[in-house]
Amino acid sequence: MPTLQALRPFAHREYRVLIAALAISIFGSGMWAVAMVYQVIHLGGGPLELSLVATAGSIGLVAFVLAGGIAADRVPQRLLIIAVEGANLAVIAAISGLAMAGWLQLWHLAVGSFVLGVGAAFFFPAYSAILPRILPPEDLLAANGMEGTMRPILQQAAGPAVAGVVVAALSPSHAVTGVATCHLLAFIVLNFLGRHALDAPHNGADGGAHGRSAAAKAHAGADAGATRHAKTSFFHDLREGISYTIRTPWLLWTLLWACVSVLFLIGPIEVLMPFVVRDQLGGDSRMFGFLLAVMGVGGAVGSLVTASLKLPRRYLTVMMVSWGAGSLPLAAVGILDSFWTVAAAMFVWGATGSVGMVIWGTLLQRRVPSHLLGRVSSLDFFVSLALMPISMALAGPAAAVFPIWAIFLAAGVVCPVLAVIAMIAARMPADELAHPLDRQVEVERTTAAGD
Repeated sequence: MPTLQALRPFAHREYRVLIAALAISIFGSGMWAVAMVYQVIHLGGGPLELSLVATAGSIGLVAFVLAGGIAADRVPQRLLIIAVEGANLAVIAAISGLAMAGWLQLWHLAVGSFVLGVGAAFFFPAYSAILPRILPPEDLLAANGMEGTMRPILQQAAGPAVAGVVVAALSPSHAVTGVATCHLLAFIVLNFLGRHALDAPHNGADGGAHGRSAAAKAHAGADAGATRHAKTSFFHDLREGISYTIRTPWLLWTLLWACVSVLFLIGPIEVLMPFVVRDQLGGDSRMFGFLLAVMGVGGAVGSLVTASLKLPRRYLTVMMVSWGAGSLPLAAVGILDSFWTVAAAMFVWGATGSVGMVIWGTLLQRRVPSHLLGRVSSLDFFVSLALMPISMALAGPAAAVFPIWAIFLAAGVVCPVLAVIAMIAARMPADELAHPLDRQVEVERTTAAGD
């Protein structure tokens, strides 16, 4: 049954521990997004101070995400994830203590935001790399879909809502204490991850095209993988990850498409959508927030549906068509004058974007060699993050030169066209037929049974 397909990863103990900790942690991150804003305001800060604190977190994330990918390939991911959560706990607990004592200053928040950004840079490549070690290949799609369902619900909706209630009823410092409690619980839960199986370094076996190695081979190759990493430098590891990406057409062209799509789409959504709400729909900040919530609900629905199904045989085609076709409704956002039609466009964009992201995350874990997975995941993260502020910086000046409807039209049309170009340039239809992941699962099951 489709519903049971989405729940299959929960049959594995290590996954239950990991996803429980992740749920608590991202709920705390959602609380922090609101608690931090009102803590800045409580200290007398305005838009400039708030921007500086938020920017500190972005700088920490962008500056260290490539290092985080390399660390995920060198250091046991279990230890890395626990260390990051411990650092998050220490930072938020310190801020909470300073706030409760009345000693908190704005620079404390900026430093804390920076450290949290660095932590995220190390956490997510390690999380992506650890999933194939605790789940069989056929359950990775459901696991990625579960995360994609959970994140908008907890981080974009429930966490901020609870923090808003706590701030209104008590104070921003109490909300920060709630965030610290979340990180404490996540840290405790993560320590229940099994040590023996997960602390061994990765071997160099391919994760996708050649299937998983048998357990005996994995353990036998662990020492060799550790020796190889010990003898290579940071920049050697970085070059190795970049070189693999350039040599792999489906990977390279998907990242190139992502670069352009982030550049064309994020700025209009984040910067220009409030003016669409004000000038075309006659709404205010509440309507803008509701549209973002609709987009988040679409993302959760798309992730849950994808997690409930098997990985499609034409997985690259489905991924690119979901992303490309899902951008088309945004082309009309600049001329629509009905709230419900704009909301429908945002829902479709959120849902189709999540379908593509769940498949994409699964492909990284299935087709990228295991010893490169952390680095390739961090390159993916870096590409998206690096152009996001550029897109937002260009949106305002572009709106001063071109009408907003033309900017949304360009964004909604360019992304589907480039998706088609990427599919043709990377020969994705032929590639996905040459690497049938459904057949690979059967081969892996046969190999495991024989061993």
